[in-house]
Amino acid sequence: MGRVMLGVIGGTGLGEALGALGGGRAEEVETPFGHPSGPITVTEISGVPVALLSRHGEGHLLNPSRVPYRANIFAMKVLGVTHILASGAVGSLREELAPRTLVIPDQVIDRTFRRAGTFYEDLAVHVELASPFCSNLRNLLAKSGAGLGARVHQGGTYVCMEGPQFSSRAESELHRAWGASLIGMTAMPEAKLAREAEICYALVALPTDYDCWRTHSASVDQAKLLEEILGNVKVATQNALELIRRAVPGIAALADRPCPCQSALALGIWSDRTRIPAAVKEQLRPLLGKYLG
Repeated sequence: MGRVMLGVIGGTGLGEALGALGGGRAEEVETPFGHPSGPITVTEISGVPVALLSRHGEGHLLNPSRVPYRANIFAMKVLGVTHILASGAVGSLREELAPRTLVIPDQVIDRTFRRAGTFYEDLAVHVELASPFCSNLRNLLAKSGAGLGARVHQGGTYVCMEGPQFSSRAESELHRAWGASLIGMTAMPEAKLAREAEICYALVALPTDYDCWRTHSASVDQAKLLEEILGNVKVATQNALELIRRAVPGIAALADRPCPCQSALALGIWSDRTRIPAAVKEQLRPLLGKYLG
C-alpha cells in the first residue's frame, strides 16, 4: 500500500475542532515562496497522518489576496501531503443551495488577478485543469456525508473573485447567468497550485448567505442580518468539520487508487529539461524531482 498524508486547510479553530492540537506538533516550514500562513500542525487522526493549516493565519489577519498560497501548498508537499481537503465560506448563487448546507463543487471560474498563480515562473509548465477538483476526493466526501444531519450537495461551479470587497448586484447576476452556483475568494489559485504539486485537492464550500442577487427588504435590520450570517458561518463550519472528520479514515483507501492528479506533471513540463537552470531545479526539487533525474 502506498503512503498517504492528508492536508486540511481551513479557518481558525480547525485543529481543535478535529481534536488534533493536543497531540500534534507545530512545523515551521521554509519555502522558496516565503512563509506559509502559519505553523502547520502535524498529527494523526484515525490512523491517518494529517497536516492542519489555517489559511488566513492566526487571528484571521490575511485577507484572500494576501494569503501565501504558493508557500502553503509547497510546505504541504515538503511535509509529504498527498491529499488536501479544504473548506471555505461562500455566497450561494442558487435558491436550492441554502445557507448551512455544504457543497462539494466540481468546477471553478477563476476571476482573480492579483495573485501569483503558478510555481513555475522560470520554465513552461502546463497542467490539465479540466477537472479542477479531484474526483476521488469529491466522491469520498459525498459518501462521508451520508447521515450527517446537514445536506451535502455534490457538484456546482465556484466563481473565485479577487475581493476583498463583496460582489456588486450586477456581478452577482452575471455569475448567475454564467450558470455558477457559488461565489468565494479562496479556491484559486489554491486548487491550481495543488494540481501543479500533484496533490489531490477537493473543497467543502460553506454557503453563508445568498450573495446580493437575492435582495432584502429595506426594513430588514442590517445588524440582525449580519448576526444571522455569522450564525450560518458557525453552523456550516461545524458541519464541514464533521464531514471532513468522517472522511479521514477513507483517505487510506485511496493510497493505491490511480489518480491523474498525482501525475499531472508527466506531460506538463514543456521546457527543455537540459536547459532548466540548476538553481531552479534545486529550488523546485520537491515538486519536479522525480521528473528531472
